[in-house]
Amino acid sequence: MQLKAFTDSIVNSYSQVFFSKSRVFAFLIILVTFFDFYAGLSGLIAVAASNLAAILIGFNRLNIRSGFYGFNSLLVALGLGMYYEFNAELVLVLLFASLFTLLVSVMLEGVIGKYGLPYLSIPFLFGIWMVLLAAREYTSMEISQRGVYSLNEMYSLGGNWLVNLHEYLYSLPLPDIVVLYFRSLGAIFFQYHLVPGFIIAIGVLIYSRQAFLLSILGFVSAWVFYLMIGADINALSYSYIGFNFILTAIAIGGFFIIPSKWSYLWVILLTPLTSFLITSTSGMFAASQLSIYSLPFNLVVLMFLYILKFRERHYRKPEIVTVQHFSPEMNFYTKDNFRKRFDENVSINITLPFWGEWTVTQGHDGEQTHKNDWKHAWDFEITGEDGIYHSGSGTEAEDFYCFNKPLLAPADGWVEDILDGVDDNAIGEVNLDQNWGNTIIIKHADKVYTKLSHLKKDSFKVGKGDYVKRGDVLALCGNSGRSPKPHLHFQVQADPYVGSPTIDYPIAFHILNEIPSCKLETYSRPKIYDIISNIDINDSLHKAFHFVPGQKIQFRLTSDDEKYSGQVKLLVKADPYNNTYIHDEGGNAKAWFRTEAGMTYFTHFEGDRHSFLYLLFLGLYRSVSGYYQGLKVHDEYTLSIIISKTGMILQDFIAPFYTFLHADFEIEFLKMEDDLSGGKIGLRSLLTVRAGKRIRNAIDFRFDIDKGRIDKMYISTISANIEATWEEPDF
Repeated sequence: MQLKAFTDSIVNSYSQVFFSKSRVFAFLIILVTFFDFYAGLSGLIAVAASNLAAILIGFNRLNIRSGFYGFNSLLVALGLGMYYEFNAELVLVLLFASLFTLLVSVMLEGVIGKYGLPYLSIPFLFGIWMVLLAAREYTSMEISQRGVYSLNEMYSLGGNWLVNLHEYLYSLPLPDIVVLYFRSLGAIFFQYHLVPGFIIAIGVLIYSRQAFLLSILGFVSAWVFYLMIGADINALSYSYIGFNFILTAIAIGGFFIIPSKWSYLWVILLTPLTSFLITSTSGMFAASQLSIYSLPFNLVVLMFLYILKFRERHYRKPEIVTVQHFSPEMNFYTKDNFRKRFDENVSINITLPFWGEWTVTQGHDGEQTHKNDWKHAWDFEITGEDGIYHSGSGTEAEDFYCFNKPLLAPADGWVEDILDGVDDNAIGEVNLDQNWGNTIIIKHADKVYTKLSHLKKDSFKVGKGDYVKRGDVLALCGNSGRSPKPHLHFQVQADPYVGSPTIDYPIAFHILNEIPSCKLETYSRPKIYDIISNIDINDSLHKAFHFVPGQKIQFRLTSDDEKYSGQVKLLVKADPYNNTYIHDEGGNAKAWFRTEAGMTYFTHFEGDRHSFLYLLFLGLYRSVSGYYQGLKVHDEYTLSIIISKTGMILQDFIAPFYTFLHADFEIEFLKMEDDLSGGKIGLRSLLTVRAGKRIRNAIDFRFDIDKGRIDKMYISTISANIEATWEEPDF
């Protein structure tokens, strides 16, 4: 492992105590641990030893770098470093205690991890309890006398300013609850003065406004509960064990669970349980003269996260974090944006199973056959310009526009079953004995199957067990089964059988052909008489927006801002999990995207927000590979990717309850000029940042698409005008 990665593993081990990867917070914690120099040194030795051992054994490098294998050893060493005199014997014990704690961490990662649960600070508890019990037999381990002259120690660490801060805080007429709150924060790192707790509180606030609020909520809830039941408030002062309420509140309120009114409510409801465990376990451990440390926090959090897995409904009251961003705010903003952009219940994007425009002649809860368990289905036909479904007299199946038309796979999958051999009906007649007629069922994922029915006899182009790609031709539209006239019956179901009940599942992307202009629908359920189609791919747009791993993109930038001048070189890549992204070869920036069904949309950005790639990400946040004059496509950005941290402070505090900031995206088709090269297309997109109805910022983008590439890009911001011109890649 490189030196930087090893350094990161040490720094992150400190911030991981609060479920954070904030370097500023980590350095504040390091400062606090060195309030007692030898305790701080002990912690540093243990973290380095633990992470080095993890590297040598060969554990996961990402986990090491993230600090997962170091923070428990840090806590063990801080406790031992405060309790014993620093000498060679203590260093020897620290090294082996760190190894023991590391092994316990990895063991619990396997044992508890298979249930999808974190091991929290359980390895710390095992480590410090075992060492403290064993050390009673070690005659070379001397109890420390440090801490008697705490002001001298502060002076030696930070000079007058630290001593003055200490004296100032103690001179303030602070309520007992505030003093105890600060001391409880410091006690997490075995520091029981006001100053360490005050610095930790600042660190929590810098790291996360939500974590700061939750820490207060957890502690105040405990204070109120103790008052209500007539318990001794001073019980919280015993080793300032009240930090259990703080850590529980942060873990449940915003880290492992998406911040919301429900997570806040559960923080309050779990407070009495944490109190019960503090009191009862303290009595149990008194006989062995051991502190319970963070045991109540671990038990309550693990118990609550585990029981949530047994829910059969109300999955968002509260909602477990599925993708961890190591920030309560980011957990909230990312999930909130995902809900606005996509359907969170959709595992596979299903598209329309045909080419061209078709009309919904029966939708969900239909008037004829879509009832009860089979109500979530659609019937489709093709209409002419006069609104009629057939030509001529309409007495023959061939008169109907949809008859004999090819039907397509709505997503990738395996052909689960085919029912063929049912004759097509004469117009007006139905086959009630073979209700579904000729049918194909495709498995796309667990519990996601699609069924196409009333198909033409002997028209299947695929066989049972075949793997099909989205858009592959399956069969032809017919008039078999309970079908008085040619049409397609289409449904999504959870089971692989003909006749299985339907499930309420949306069509991912389609064009709704309204008058006077069309509209892009995402994750919607077409309604009766809607005239709809898949996105009709324009070759030039498709080539311009269909980024392929290995593709090189190069622009020449000119601007009145020096940051946006010269060449920019971008390379399309894919990670080991086939997630695709564009990488700025000259800077530290990545823009993650997905392309499917005529749609390219960015999902995440990381890195330099002053890079050209960031502007490309903003301007092409969602693009359609079909040309529709006047079509406007709307979307919404993740707030934390658009607005600065300082600009988000107030929103961060109230995010779970009210969102007043919005970052909107709109892209519009302006013109298309046909020529021999395939057509020039003009697009305009707009980023608008709003606080309520007041616009705070806007960026205007214009694109010229020519010869299957982004020929020119014009960007107008408050501070600069930028022009990007396509160049043939030379790298």
